Amino acid sequence: MNYQRTIPLPFRQGHLTIISNREIATLAQLVEHSPCKRTVVSSSLTGGSILFFLAFTVFLPLSTHTLLSAKEDGELRQTAETVLLYQRSSGGWPKGYDRNEKLTTERKKTVLGWRQKKEATIDNGATHTEIRLLAKAFQQLGDERFEKATLRGIIYLLDAQYENGGWPQKYPNPTGYHQHVTFNDGAMIGAMEVLNAIAQKDRNFSFVPVPIRLRCEEAVESGTDFILRSQVRIKGRLTVWCAQHDRKTLLPAEARSYELPSLSGHESVGIVRFLMSIEKPDERTRNSIESAGAWFDQAKITEVRQVLVDAPGTPKGTDKKMVPDPDAPPLWGRFYDLKNEKPFFCSRDGIPRDSIDKISYERRNGYSWLGEYARSLLAKDYPNWKKENAR
Repeated sequence: MNYQRTIPLPFRQGHLTIISNREIATLAQLVEHSPCKRTVVSSSLTGGSILFFLAFTVFLPLSTHTLLSAKEDGELRQTAETVLLYQRSSGGWPKGYDRNEKLTTERKKTVLGWRQKKEATIDNGATHTEIRLLAKAFQQLGDERFEKATLRGIIYLLDAQYENGGWPQKYPNPTGYHQHVTFNDGAMIGAMEVLNAIAQKDRNFSFVPVPIRLRCEEAVESGTDFILRSQVRIKGRLTVWCAQHDRKTLLPAEARSYELPSLSGHESVGIVRFLMSIEKPDERTRNSIESAGAWFDQAKITEVRQVLVDAPGTPKGTDKKMVPDPDAPPLWGRFYDLKNEKPFFCSRDGIPRDSIDKISYERRNGYSWLGEYARSLLAKDYPNWKKENAR
């Protein structure tokens, strides 16, 4: 279709000139090959003599856009090439490497030598981030290698899911706390969000075959069921979730020595957001969300602020302290006791304490114990959800 666009031109006072895309392209070539970008171009494309003063002001943005697109494509390709090399034979990816690293020939050989390592994970954004990145790279660049790697990553996530609907932190053959169904650091929710995007026919995943897309849909349904079944109930009342749950009993489970079975004021935020994204939630899902919302409201910590103070002689030169402040925004603890529902803090000795001042300097300053985790959830997102889903 030959679209028309209206551009004001100074060839006749008070009039507009209509030119087509083909005419614009012709003029663009004239300007591009002119020895001076300020050259006045004369043409009779519309039946009259039209003077285009400073024509570069019309066409330079088009050239700039092309250059920027080329640069973005180049950066995306480089990142995708690096991600491609880091994919493990299982189809997943490890965590902690630099996705933007520009690999030398020798480095490529080294990375390829790691392909058989059993370290693929969904921790810290691994695997589901790569799936999204490679899908975008395939859609934008058309390289079939990126398509194949994306599909292998999706199959990895599908195969890693337990029959009960949860995901371990690592796969295959997880050991220790890596066997737990892991919400910590957005692991399971990150996996479910990318699978849900595929199930919902997100355009970035339009190339995913129907059978795989249907498996993604089933995986999301099963994962959602696990979320609802694992929500911690205390004295008959639904609360929130632990950062990780036992894969067999679904009960809150311990990870590292300072990550005890507890209620999570951090990871539970992402879980609630995922549940709120479900269209037309059933009564069970609504009850889960509303119960978690009520818990966040009663669990907030007020009139106290976390600050960094100078601490000469310490490893970082600073230290975390809690100071009274009636105007401070609400905070939530990373972990809450399963009996009294109060926040606790822990050193590597595994002993819970009721104050951040009572744990080691190393753990106090090397972990996120407090934060405004649920602030925007309670202030905006949850109230909006309630309005949209009024009973």
